[in-house]
This record gives sequence, structure tokens and C-alpha cells, in this order.
Amino acid sequence: MARFKHIIFSSLLLTACAQAPVQPEADQQPVQQPDPHETRAEAPMVLPNVELSDQLLYEFLLTEVASQRGHIALAAKTSLELARKSRDPRLARRAAQLALETGQIDETISAIRVWQETEPDSTMAMRMLASAQLRAGNLDEACLEIGKVLKAEEDHAGTVFMQIYQMLASYPDKPAALKAMHDLAQPYPRVAEAHWAVAQLAQISGDEKLALDETRQVRGLRPEWDVAASLEALLLQKIDPQQGLEVLRRYLSSYPGAKEMRLQYARALLDQKQYKAAREQFQQLADEAPDNPEMAYAIALISLQLNDLQSAETQLKKSLSKGKKDPDTVQYFLGQLSEAKNNNEEAIAYYREVKDGEYQFSAQVRIAYLLGKRGQLEEARRLLHQAKATDEQQRLQVILIEAQILREADQFAESYNVLQQGLEKMPDNTDLIYGAAMMADKIGKPDVFEKLMRKLIRIKPDHAHAYNALGYSFLERNERIPEAMQLVEKALQLAPDDPAIMDSVGWGYYLSGKLDESVKMLRRALAENHDPEIAAHLGEVLWVRGDKAEARQIWQDSLKANPGNVPLQAVMKKLMP
Repeated sequence: MARFKHIIFSSLLLTACAQAPVQPEADQQPVQQPDPHETRAEAPMVLPNVELSDQLLYEFLLTEVASQRGHIALAAKTSLELARKSRDPRLARRAAQLALETGQIDETISAIRVWQETEPDSTMAMRMLASAQLRAGNLDEACLEIGKVLKAEEDHAGTVFMQIYQMLASYPDKPAALKAMHDLAQPYPRVAEAHWAVAQLAQISGDEKLALDETRQVRGLRPEWDVAASLEALLLQKIDPQQGLEVLRRYLSSYPGAKEMRLQYARALLDQKQYKAAREQFQQLADEAPDNPEMAYAIALISLQLNDLQSAETQLKKSLSKGKKDPDTVQYFLGQLSEAKNNNEEAIAYYREVKDGEYQFSAQVRIAYLLGKRGQLEEARRLLHQAKATDEQQRLQVILIEAQILREADQFAESYNVLQQGLEKMPDNTDLIYGAAMMADKIGKPDVFEKLMRKLIRIKPDHAHAYNALGYSFLERNERIPEAMQLVEKALQLAPDDPAIMDSVGWGYYLSGKLDESVKMLRRALAENHDPEIAAHLGEVLWVRGDKAEARQIWQDSLKANPGNVPLQAVMKKLMP
């Protein structure tokens, strides 16, 4: 009978110990479970010579029934009592597991200590106790157990250090965790993973100098380890980007098949705006994975940066044909390319394919604008009003695009009305104020124009174009010249390289009788922008100054580049009847 009970007991015990423990709550730091992939085989258990009494069997069955019915606290308590009585390491391990399920860390630590008493060489028990101590905030006690694991598994110290890092990375006091890891790593100067673990915790703690030093130690021990080279490059990118790039370049010269490292190199080149070199790296990755739509998409975006529109279009279409997960984005950029090629019909077709995603609103707006350009004003405005604007910035964009469509159709009064209605909702928006002011000027409302421009200057005193527009309006009407000059010179001070502002200042010098200064300023403006209005002004000043041959040549060159330009023809007719 006793033998029969022993068989039953052993069978039940093995079944119970094989049960997976319940996971701790999501907001609790988990205690590390015994790892089935232990780096060193556990020593055979030394089982006690304890007679299996009816009482022991009853208590064991009571524990298991309580566990199966969800009474975990009762099961943990009786299981621990049973382990203490029997001194059986299997029961002690089961008691530790059940205590862990309760979520009560002190009881878990007590149970694991009983397990250690019955199986002192178990590295699983050491790991669990270290994890429990960390969860309890007992860093020093945890490190004692970790040190025991390292000593017991010295031949596999690298693997152990990787596991230790995972444990310490979640410890809330990062500097303390770093110090603990640094102390644990000191006896293992030739273990690359020890330096790696210190480097990782140093980075998390904000000590990037230590992180870099330790990463370089890793690379000296294991130069082929890609994660170490990757971290070194990332750390260097913050202090010396070119040196970071060089680390990646050298690594790839030795290990050209490292795809993840090549991808990091390509992205790093992109960050440094080395677009051609970045495209070469992405192209190499694409050649190795010709069916990868993301590589084609990346090459397309870089080609756009390089203004290589043909390559961009080819790669976008390839990305689409290979099944990019976000086809709406590709369709949007193909629409943009079609606009750049002045193929508006094709652009509209692509934009209509944008059914969802972050570019859906922009695509709708572009369709409306292009319809407006070809004279379909009512349809364009209808589409704009139907566009799903989700925030104030998008609502502003609808107003500005509608006003632009109307302005380009010479419907200045209606454009002004749209902008004024927008100002009722966003009275201090500088874009709306500027646009409404310019339209007021167009429809013969100089008082409204001046009032709006002065309001804009009060709201945004560094708005160079507000000063310039207001000053030039006075110059154009040949009135309040001293005030006009103050305004345009203030604009030039704010934007010294703006050719439109240079033109205003140069014209102001002319009206003030400063012909030489006027010519000098207008020459600067025309060199920056061959605008026919600037050419008309410069030619007029030269003509009045007596340089008629040069004036005639400037006008003729500009008229050749801009045939039919009304302001240019008007000044030529005025001075060369």
C-alpha cells in the first residue's frame, strides 16, 4: 500500500510541477520564471527519505485541488508548509511557483528560499530569487543571487549577462542598475556580452560616454558583432555624424552581407542629406530584395529630393506593383510628379485614387485646385467644401486654396469675400490677413488694404512682406514717399536677400531721385530673379539716367523670355513710343 501511495504521490507531483504558472498582472514587474533553455544542466535532485503518510498525501491533494479551483493563496500556503515538512525539492519548487501566482512578493521570496534550502545548487532558484528581489526593490540582494548564477555558469557567462541585462533594464533606478551591472561585469573583462550589457544600461541612464567606451570594448573582443557596431554608430551620430558613418562604412566593407547594417547606413546617410550615397545603399538593398516594395518607395523619395523625377516615378510605380501596404501614399506622390510634369489630367487621376490615409485631404485639395486651373470653378469649390478638414490648419488651407483659385481666375472681389469670411472665424491669422489685404488692394480698397497690413505688422512685427507690400503700395501711387521708404527698407532689413523687396527699395530710390543707388539695387534684384517687372523698373531707371542702349537690351531680353508681359510692354511703349 505504501509503495502504491508513493507511485501516486510521485505521479501527481510531476504533473503539478509541470503546470504553467499564472502570469502576473500587467502592471507588475514579472519575476523571472525557470528558463527551459538553461545554460547549464541542473544537478540531479537529492530527494529526502521521508515516509509518505496519509497526512502528507492529503495535504498535497488539498494543495492541488485548491490550485485548480482558483484558491491560489490557500494552495501557496499549504504547498509551502508541505515543502517545509517534507524537504522535497520538487514540492519546494511547486511552492515557489504557487507563491509567485499570488503576486505577493514577500511570500514569493520566502518560498524560493525554502526551495534553495532543499536544492542549493539550482540556478533556476537563484534566477527566480534575483528577479523577485528586483521586483521588491532589493537590488543588492538580487545582485548576490546573480553573482552566484555567474559563478555557477562561468563557462556560459555571455548568455547569462544577456539575461541579466533583461532583468536590470526594467529596474526603475537606472543609475543604480548601471552601477550594479558595472560591478557584476568587472570580473569578466574578456566577456563581450558583459561590456555590452554595461553599454546598454549606460545608454539608458544617459551616460553616453561610458556607453561608447564599453561598446568599443565589445568591438575589440567581437568585431563581427553587428549590434555593437550599430550602437557605436548611433552614439557617434550625436557627437560626430561623419565618424558614425565611417564606423558603418568600415563594418560593411568587412561584412558586406549585413543587411540590417546596410539599412542603418542608408538611413544615416539620409539623415546627413547625402542623398546620392543613400540612394546607392538603398538600391543595393533593393537589388538583393527585388520584390520589396518598401525599398522601391525609399529610392523614390530620395529621387524626389534629388529632383530626379523620372527615377522617382519609375520607383513609385514599382512600389505600387509590388504591393506596398500603403498604396494611397504612392498614388499621392505620383500625382505630385504628374503636376511637376504639367500633366494635370494624369495628376487628377492619381489623386482620385487616394481613398484613405494621411494624404486623402491633400489629394482632394489638389484635385480642386487643378479643376480650378482649367476653369471648372464651381466643381472646384464644391470639392473644396466637401473636403474632410479635421483641424484648423486644414480648414485654413481650404480657405486659402479657394481664394487662390478665384484670384487666378481674376475674380478678385469673390476671392476677397472668401478671405473676409475666413477672418471672421480666424481674425488673427496672418495668412488670411495678408491675403485679404492684397485682394482689397486689387479691388480698389486702399484704406482696407492699409488697415489690414498695419494690423498684420502689429501681430507679426517681423513680417517682411507686410512692410514691403504697404510701402510699395505708396510708391506705386507715388505718395508718402519718405514713409514708403522707411517701410521697404525695414522689409529689406528683415529679408536682405529677397529680390521682390530689393525691387521695391530700388524703385523707391528712383522716385527719391537716387538714380545710381536705384540701378545698383535693381541690378541685384534682377540677378536674383529675372522677373519682367524688375526688368521693366531697371530699364526705366537706366533710360532716365541716359543708358538707353542698355535699357533697350534689358527690355528686349526680358520680353523674349516673357512674351506678352503687360507691365513690360507698357513701360516700353511709354518710353519708346
